[in-house]
Amino acid sequence: MDVNEKYFSNITTRERAIFEGAISMGALFHQFVGTPINKNTKEGLERAMEESLSLQPAIEKVEVNIRFDKLAESMTEFDYTSLTGDMLDVRIHTKVEDISAIIRIEFIEELNYPLMYVEDIKD
Repeated sequence: MDVNEKYFSNITTRERAIFEGAISMGALFHQFVGTPINKNTKEGLERAMEESLSLQPAIEKVEVNIRFDKLAESMTEFDYTSLTGDMLDVRIHTKVEDISAIIRIEFIEELNYPLMYVEDIKD
C-alpha cells in the first residue's frame, strides 16, 4: 500500500511538510509539559525530547532548548519544578520530497504566550 497516495494525496507536499512538523510539535507540547525538571535534568530532558520526536515521519532534525532563565524563575524549595510552555524553545525541521519546513515554539514576551508557528519553509 502506498501511504502517501492513500492518505496524503488530498494535500500538497508543502502542506505535508508543515503538517508533519506541526503534529510533532503538538505531541511534544502535550507529552512533556508537566514533566518534573531541575537544572540537573534539563539537558537529559532536552535530549529525550529530541530523540523521541526524531522517530516521527519526515522529521530531519529537532532542536530543543529549555530556557534556563524561565526554569530558574520557577524553581521551588524542593529543588525542582514542572516544565511549562514558556520554558520551551524548539525547532522541528521537516522534509517531504523537496520541501523543507521549520516549525517553532518559543515564548513571545509581548504576547506572554508560548507560540507555535511556521518559522521557515523552502520549496
